[in-house]
Amino acid sequence: MALSPADIGRRVVVRRRLAAESAASGRPIYGDVLGVLESWTNGIILIRRSTGELIEIADEDVVAGKPVPPAPPRRARRQPGPDA
Repeated sequence: MALSPADIGRRVVVRRRLAAESAASGRPIYGDVLGVLESWTNGIILIRRSTGELIEIADEDVVAGKPVPPAPPRRARRQPGPDA
C-alpha cells in the first residue's frame, strides 16, 4: 500500500474490500473511495468525500491506495445564448 499516515490532509483514492466474496461469483467485492485522508488511528482510516460524507475503513480492508492530484476547479456552466 502506497498510503501512510504521512498522507493525512492529502486527497487520496483507496480500493477496499467490501465483502469477503460475492454469492454469485465466489470472488471478493471491492469498492473505491476518493477524498481527503483525515486521520489514520488504531487501524482505522477516515476519508472525507467531496460531499462531506466521512468514510471509515479498517486498514486491513485496504487493498491499494495512493495520493492523487487535487480536484480540478469547477467550470462555470455555459448559459444559452440569445439564439437558443
